[in-house]
Amino acid sequence: MRLRASEIAAAAGGTVICGDPDTFIGSIATDSRSIGEDCLFIPIRGARTDGHKYISQAVGSGAVASLTACGMEELKEMTGDSAFSAVLIRVEDTLRALQAIGRYYREKYVGIRYIGITGSVGKTTVREMTACALSPAYNVYSTKGNANSQTGVPITVTETGKDAQIGVIEMGISEFGEMSRLSDIVRCDMAVFSVIGVSHIGNLGTRENILREKLCICESMKPGGYLILNGDDDMLSRPDIDAFLPENARNGGINIVYYGTGDNALYRAVNISENEGCCEYDLEIGGKKTAHVSLSVPGMHMLGNSLAALTAAVLSGADPQAAADALHCFRSLDGRGQMFDCRGIKVINDAYNAAPQSVKAGLRVLDSIEVQGRRIAVLADMLELGSDEEEYHRDIGRFINAETKVDIVMLFGRLSAFTAEGIKLGFCETGNGHMPWIYCFDSLEDLKERLASELYEGDAVLFKGSNSMKLGSVVSELFSDENTSCR
Repeated sequence: MRLRASEIAAAAGGTVICGDPDTFIGSIATDSRSIGEDCLFIPIRGARTDGHKYISQAVGSGAVASLTACGMEELKEMTGDSAFSAVLIRVEDTLRALQAIGRYYREKYVGIRYIGITGSVGKTTVREMTACALSPAYNVYSTKGNANSQTGVPITVTETGKDAQIGVIEMGISEFGEMSRLSDIVRCDMAVFSVIGVSHIGNLGTRENILREKLCICESMKPGGYLILNGDDDMLSRPDIDAFLPENARNGGINIVYYGTGDNALYRAVNISENEGCCEYDLEIGGKKTAHVSLSVPGMHMLGNSLAALTAAVLSGADPQAAADALHCFRSLDGRGQMFDCRGIKVINDAYNAAPQSVKAGLRVLDSIEVQGRRIAVLADMLELGSDEEEYHRDIGRFINAETKVDIVMLFGRLSAFTAEGIKLGFCETGNGHMPWIYCFDSLEDLKERLASELYEGDAVLFKGSNSMKLGSVVSELFSDENTSCR
């Protein structure tokens, strides 16, 4: 991006109130600690803090401009600065202004096709797999990190490189109305869904509401675009799916394509097998074998993720076998099912986020690993699950009892105590199943110390929990090169 401040102001519906309107802006940041070259700082007002307080810090770090929803006098009082060396652009609402900038940049400067990725779990993995599958055919631009939010998506759009031939944009929501705004910014040509689970059900109320809100991704899609749905998911394969679509997408306004393992899938996985915990299958398109797929990441849930990616890639013009071969080289991202060995211990770092479906998937991966020692599951609270959060945690406990061979379960957080309850209830209710050792912790430090004393060479350990529970810090501390506290 390289736009003058005056053009940014016009796009945002604002006015330059300080500095040179001809100043060039080359990047955007909402964090005053992450200022790039020729950066525009956008202060966001949140529940805990007001980003306007950090405008001076952003300018001191090199920002050449900043948006502001405050007047000069209020800004001087808030920041303690009596003068500003950067351009200031006055807008009514900084978040809405950021989104307007993203929408403007997409419309005027980004002519490539965008593939939007959404769903309750697995979005980032599907995004990365889709970019990987497309890579033999195109120069691919995709979302970096976890920039899938109301602030991250418009910034992602403005960072689309001029040499990109196709874009893969992750789009996440947690509240009503958010997907409509993202759809208006991205205007994707193709939308890919992983699954519809219960993530953010505390805000959205029901799975039906989650489905309806996420399908708003189609609102700004051009006629003839593609909606790629998981035919194995009970919500996405509903016969009345048309009723959940926005008006423009109903009755053939867009093309719905299913992937999966059943008869409803145009892009179908057949002859499915496992090789050391990793999926292999043949890809059929319309009943005709077109590629053989051999994944290098463990877990049967990766079958659906890879099918979603291959469907998007082939519909975009990629060669099926070339896309499948590229997926063979795909590796999980840090904190999202990443597997590694450390001092003879097999570690599954899946601590970035958690929902009931993904926790069960992680436990299945742990179960599939060949171990000489024990299987240890370190689980923290799953958050934003609404009024049924306790029962969702009990259900994980029952699943551990009935469906896994886990030897030790270490639980962290208030809600995870209900997982322990579910393990015990499952055993009492059935009189059979597997009863692991259970430890519950109120602090990460206590958890870390106990885990370090329990781990031995030959063990396998899974870390899974919502990101704000900070299990990732335990992984980093126990399994860094410098730390040898595990036995």
